[in-house]
Amino acid sequence: MQRRRTGASDLRQFGSDGAITARMTGCVPALRRAAGASLLLVAPLLISCASDPPAVRPAVTAGTEPRPRPRQFDEVRALWVVRTSLDSPAAVRALVEQAAASGFNTLLVQVRGRGDALYRSLLEPRPEFLSDQPGFDPLQLVIDEAHARGLAVHAWVNAYLVWSAADPPRDPSHLVNAHPEWLAVPRALRRELYDRDPRDPKYVQRLIDYAAANVGVVEGLYASPSHPEVQERLHRVWIDLATGYDLDGIHHDFIRFATSAFDHSRSTLQQFQSWVQPLIDAQRYQELADAVPDDPYVMADALPELWDRFRRDTVTDLVRRVYRDVKARQPHLVVSAAVLPDWRTAARWQFQDWSSWLADGIIDVAVPMAYTGDDELFQGWIDAALAAAGAPGRVWAGIGAYRSPVERTVRQIDLARAIGAGGVAVFAYHVASATPPPAGTTPSLERIGSGAFR
Repeated sequence: MQRRRTGASDLRQFGSDGAITARMTGCVPALRRAAGASLLLVAPLLISCASDPPAVRPAVTAGTEPRPRPRQFDEVRALWVVRTSLDSPAAVRALVEQAAASGFNTLLVQVRGRGDALYRSLLEPRPEFLSDQPGFDPLQLVIDEAHARGLAVHAWVNAYLVWSAADPPRDPSHLVNAHPEWLAVPRALRRELYDRDPRDPKYVQRLIDYAAANVGVVEGLYASPSHPEVQERLHRVWIDLATGYDLDGIHHDFIRFATSAFDHSRSTLQQFQSWVQPLIDAQRYQELADAVPDDPYVMADALPELWDRFRRDTVTDLVRRVYRDVKARQPHLVVSAAVLPDWRTAARWQFQDWSSWLADGIIDVAVPMAYTGDDELFQGWIDAALAAAGAPGRVWAGIGAYRSPVERTVRQIDLARAIGAGGVAVFAYHVASATPPPAGTTPSLERIGSGAFR
């Protein structure tokens, strides 16, 4: 894994009245069900129906009826599987076989890595490395292979991170190309980009250049967490996954701002101006509103605490909405989130207030990415997470095998057990399975399994 005030989009973007009617057709049943409800309940349906991309939904393997309880374990032994490990049917079968043989019981499978879909979707494009395999559904094959071996499968979605390559995506339907106005803007570029047309290729290129120049802190292009249509897109992704596949859980990642330097996009400033009005003195608001034509950033700059609160709330609101609507359809699904390990700095600097998500019951499990070679720091992070969670089963310790030797990975798995975590999640399959083992020894993934799970 909220939020916000979802303003209606300018209907002119949909072309003729006939085009609008076609897109609304799929929403008629929902609107009929809402008949007699208050305008507050019906209005979001109208907005969503008018602004969603295709009304056509992808084919699904099952309906929205609740399914049996998922595969559950006394100790979760999860393995993160990145999208590039799903590039062929043979690769999928191999990864599931290796994970099972190594003692893992849960796969966190990245099905939305960079604004794309490794599952059936008419909402987002397939990743470029799968463009030559149109009939291949990586997620369905993982589920088939894993469930046959008793492994649980959780769909892992990167929320706001939507691109990280040096060049823009080639597919014109990709979010970066189709909706550059949805992208988050850093403070350093805010005045340069505020009046520039997002459709100008230089707009996206400046954001790419900024990310490249700040690669140590910014992973790539982020979608704006406060943009109403970004929220609708992500919500639909989750609902499609929850209702279209026999999953055991869903897994949020990059459900945060890139840094506190974001988001200074035009849309976010407009959202903030509406959000903050009832929270400050009317005269003060009017003074600031009068200054906006000359300086569109005046409210954010003048009200820093409320500006931070708005950005924090905008992430939490989506997490809450996803949890509510996924559980309403599939109450058995475990909703987890990969989170920055220190909850205080996560809430302060990336607006990822995951300790409150646990307290409010809008995620079931937090997975702190405690990627460190310092065992004392590792223990401190997991201890703090357990204190915030209030129950050991609500924390899985995230372990960075990609940056540690096998012996340290095994040691930290044992340490997480000793601390009382409900399980572990190891990052990641593609590293542990590919690292050449010392001569005469077994591969790293199997060594982790034999050292920690047997």
